[in-house]
Amino acid sequence: MKLFKTYSEKEVKRIQPLVEKINGLEEEISKLSDSELRGKTEYFKQQLKEGKTLDDILPEAFAVVREASKRVLGLRHFDVQLIGGIILHQGRIAEMKTGEGKTLVATLPVYLNALEGKGVHVITVNDYLAKRDSEWMGKLYKFLGLSVGLVIAGMEPQEKQVAYNADVTYGTNNEFGFDYLRDNMVIYKDQLVQRGLHYAIVDEIDSILIDEARTPLIISGRANESSDLYKKADNFVRKLSPKVIVEEDVKDFDQAEDNEKYDYIIDLKAKSASLTQKGIKKAEEAFNLENFNDLENSTLVHHVNQALRAHGIMKKDTDYIVKDGEVLIVDEFTGRIMYGRRYNNGLHQAIEAKEKVKIADESKTLATITFQNFFRMYDKLSGMTGTAMTEEAEFEEIYNLDVVEIPTNKPMIRDDQNDVIYKHEDAKYRAIVESVKESNKKGQPVLIGTVSIEKSEKLSKLLKEAGIVHEVLNAKYHEKEAEIVAQAGKYGAVTIATNMAGRGTDIMLGGNSEFLAKEEMRKKKVSSELIEEANTYYETDDQNILKAREQFNELVKKYDEEIKEEKEKVIKAGGLKIIGTERHESRRIDNQLRGRSGRQGDIGISKFYIGLDDDLMKIFGGDTITKVYNTIGADENLPIDSRIISKAVENAQKKVEGRNFSIRKNVLKYDDVMNAQREIIYKQRRQVLDGENIHDNIVSMIDSVADTIVNMFIEGEEQQVNIESLNTEIVNIFGINMLEYIKENKNNIQNLVDELKKRAMEIYSQKEQEIGSEQLRELERIVMLKVVDEKWMNHIDSMDELKNGIGLRAYGQKDPVVQYRLEGFDMFDEMISDIKFDVTKILMHIREQGEAKRHETVQITGAALEAIHSVDGGAKIGTDVDRTVRNEGPKIGRNDPCPCGSGKKYKNCCGKNQ
Repeated sequence: MKLFKTYSEKEVKRIQPLVEKINGLEEEISKLSDSELRGKTEYFKQQLKEGKTLDDILPEAFAVVREASKRVLGLRHFDVQLIGGIILHQGRIAEMKTGEGKTLVATLPVYLNALEGKGVHVITVNDYLAKRDSEWMGKLYKFLGLSVGLVIAGMEPQEKQVAYNADVTYGTNNEFGFDYLRDNMVIYKDQLVQRGLHYAIVDEIDSILIDEARTPLIISGRANESSDLYKKADNFVRKLSPKVIVEEDVKDFDQAEDNEKYDYIIDLKAKSASLTQKGIKKAEEAFNLENFNDLENSTLVHHVNQALRAHGIMKKDTDYIVKDGEVLIVDEFTGRIMYGRRYNNGLHQAIEAKEKVKIADESKTLATITFQNFFRMYDKLSGMTGTAMTEEAEFEEIYNLDVVEIPTNKPMIRDDQNDVIYKHEDAKYRAIVESVKESNKKGQPVLIGTVSIEKSEKLSKLLKEAGIVHEVLNAKYHEKEAEIVAQAGKYGAVTIATNMAGRGTDIMLGGNSEFLAKEEMRKKKVSSELIEEANTYYETDDQNILKAREQFNELVKKYDEEIKEEKEKVIKAGGLKIIGTERHESRRIDNQLRGRSGRQGDIGISKFYIGLDDDLMKIFGGDTITKVYNTIGADENLPIDSRIISKAVENAQKKVEGRNFSIRKNVLKYDDVMNAQREIIYKQRRQVLDGENIHDNIVSMIDSVADTIVNMFIEGEEQQVNIESLNTEIVNIFGINMLEYIKENKNNIQNLVDELKKRAMEIYSQKEQEIGSEQLRELERIVMLKVVDEKWMNHIDSMDELKNGIGLRAYGQKDPVVQYRLEGFDMFDEMISDIKFDVTKILMHIREQGEAKRHETVQITGAALEAIHSVDGGAKIGTDVDRTVRNEGPKIGRNDPCPCGSGKKYKNCCGKNQ
């Protein structure tokens, strides 16, 4: 008898009284008619409206689900499944062994939480399981009056909207994550498909939140501008005459030169190049435009500005070199060529146009997020798996989720044997073939797990040579695969599978009657659609469906009888035998393979065969063990069966797991910086989509830009104003000539700022009268979306470049993540400043025009190409893709400028109530 209970045992004991409550209601609930049982859904919703909590109604709701399951699915939840359901409802991870009915367990918390009407997401590892579970468990939810949706790749946005608005939505982790990113790229509110991220149950949570956590979701795209536009901008700029201002110039502040003699001004100190009014007129003539700075010309303005920088600021053989027809950046500090790096925001393409070399496509990362940060956004997160305890610390640290091991319904009697080790792979495979032969003679089913498709094919060839009939599977997730895995427990079956193949499908001893019934119906030429219809519960008077349903049920009964006899034969032969052909670097994957056998108290056996030349052994301790092996002087075909060596293998796995956890933590540390920024951008973007009035924000931006511009051109201890440059910049951004006023007030900086703000607002108010308030409000939203989207895209790329280079920098003993955070925050501030400047410039130059329409800024070419389409009521999305992202920022000081762009201190703006 154990003196001390584990954490899981204590938690299970704590939940036991709730289970007894649910059981106490079973008799009463079982007396209800179907319609009375269905009526409980509305009754529960009413109770929630009247102030009851989900915990208050849990016992009765669970009892209702159990009764409905008995009637609809023919399955009654075991007590341990009720325990698992309670753990999931509490926002925790339930570790339940394979075959314990995790899919059925989820119905309890799904139903209970769906009663709130905020939507429940059930997330699986592949489309096949999402479809299967939504149809299979969907019968139960539909019987109880809830709607069920399915989200898979390739669906139209309108279909997805319906699916996400259902009470229960099934789908894969990838699709939920991509839909979140795509929703933060749309340009009209009615194009959004998701509603809030309320409650998620993640099936195989270890696979999704651990194994896939090192690879972020990325939507990539190509900027729409063709290289032709870069060439046109370059040809235009070549014909212009520049005036260069260098720092060493002795400036006569009383006498500003007439800038209109020149087409553009280059300020080498500020590293800026901008068109004069004369230059703008030339641009309007060259490109046949009415107003160069109009919103619809913003792409051209961008290209011309980059061409000006390429010609005016970027110097060949100083900033870059041209080698073998390629523009290569030179590091300004070390003078070394920075291979693989490119200037962003189209500058590199502008230089390529200038140097007359091939112009590369401008690719963009449009949006990105890690699974860790996506799933942490849910109000409540829970999950289930057969193998989570080995990663308990990671779930706790990263997701704040604790793992509770749920006891099995029947005692586990599988025989997990010690590993056997061979000198090399060939000897190992010979031993495996002999073991399979031995089992096959007595009819014992065998499932062989391999780590790769290549290894499974090699083993298959050896089994063929030995005359052993077998099936080969690899992890391509489709229904056929699930059916083969389901039949791997048949008498005499031999199946080779990559370790993850068919995950989520139970292997039943003797076979699976439902799969066999479906197969026979297909042979009788019944369509797959009709088979699925027949097997999906809902009331219907369609005679074809009713007939197919009857046929299906009869076949299931027939096969149940046959399988009973076959199961007895399999049990006599020793149950399902699992052979692992090598250890995986994660103990969880090995445990999953073992877990395919011994379900629901079945007899079974598992054994791993290891070669000293296996990858894991080569990396961890292979040489040491080889020395031991050679010392013993054993025949290469003789195995070592030693608990000590098995322990050494397990320790090697723990080391790898620890290393992988560190890598995932590191990925997350970097993404946390981006995530803070992403949340700020996405939140503000959503405000624009929601149609909020952002006029006050625009006014703040105009004021902030006025302050910044004036202060940019004050120099030296005597606070002298660079009259010429300041006026050029004011004309460029605001379209206001203040030369005379600047001369008269050059010693009173505050006067200059106040006057600039006053004149800017007078012009803006005049625009409102000309254009109309309503039209201008929509234009403000359009400009904000467009500018933020472009700047955020460029910022993602810049942050990516920063991350790639940060570890190589000579920071001494400084933590690269800390440096990334500090520099990333500076870059974010710079982006916010750029947004203010661009929004101000576009709106100050905007003129009365036709109906305002939103357009997208980039063409999506990566994951989810099909996914952004117009939804009814929105503007058509063409080749232009306009997109914005929003994030919550790094730690903002109380006296720092507010990142929302208002120009106020954080404590007086967004941080007022914090």
